[in-house]
Amino acid sequence: MQALVRLSQFVGKTFAAWVLLFAVLAYFAPAQFRWIAPWITVLLGIVMFGMGLTLSKDDFREVFRRPVDVLIGVLGQFLIMPGLAWALCQLLGLPPEIAVGVILVGCCPGGTASNVMTYLGRGDVALSVAITSVTTLLAPLVTPALIWLLASAWLDVNAGAMFWSIVQVVVLPIALGVVAQSLLREKVKLAVDVLPLVSVAAIVAIVGAVVAANQARIAESGALIFAVVVLHNGLGLLLGYLLGKLTGRSIARRKTLAIEVGMQNSGLGAALAAAHFSPLAAVPSAIFSVWHNISGGLVATWFQRIANSPEDTAADRPSGETAAV
Repeated sequence: MQALVRLSQFVGKTFAAWVLLFAVLAYFAPAQFRWIAPWITVLLGIVMFGMGLTLSKDDFREVFRRPVDVLIGVLGQFLIMPGLAWALCQLLGLPPEIAVGVILVGCCPGGTASNVMTYLGRGDVALSVAITSVTTLLAPLVTPALIWLLASAWLDVNAGAMFWSIVQVVVLPIALGVVAQSLLREKVKLAVDVLPLVSVAAIVAIVGAVVAANQARIAESGALIFAVVVLHNGLGLLLGYLLGKLTGRSIARRKTLAIEVGMQNSGLGAALAAAHFSPLAAVPSAIFSVWHNISGGLVATWFQRIANSPEDTAADRPSGETAAV
């Protein structure tokens, strides 16, 4: 069991490398990955179930302990990234399917990888987990509404169907994970130790399936999509940090806001795009999944060199924060 736990920890720490590796493999050997496509929603459900297993009462207490910090993060997540996506699509005149895909990933909640990057960058992990949890739980209502508002100019958007999809692949698995944790306590702790291995495998499979299904289209317009994704993610990281500075947050919380705003649940974006639009609309999410883990790691490394504020003390964080990561 210990060997499996060590393998899981290693895979979790090298997440970006595995995503990149399998994206490349899927591009050059698409036939080996196309069979995964029908299982994308199931795989995302597994990731969300794992998230539910790791959630604790402390994560939600943080919302009430520091409501202003959490509110700033939630508003930043659901205003900055969707707004940037829409602006980039307008400025660059993107084709409809690509534009919808970029907006879709911009409207998704924060990704769980942001918690790890916040930890590595010496940010406020408890705040990161709280923001990710709240944006994820709000996603069934907020994400379809934002996509309908911003993407309807390009393609028809069925917000009701998207709401139900998010409930199925996000809310229900998380709820089941929370229930399992409360009923099985000690047994769940053993499962949590190998969750990084399961989550990475699921996300890698999702990315591989999307890349394989769109290999020809990526060859044709992949450079454009990659450039948009890099701009979107980079501006999100920058504006998230500036949001923390403008609202007077401490340095650790600025780091947290930067990472929370800039990193998205791109697995959800890929699943929604494949289910409600077209395979091409899923490509921005797949590329985002690869890139934001690379950029997040680079930013976290840079953040390690930035000293936190005096008020960013250990007493400022609950003792269970690292376990949530």
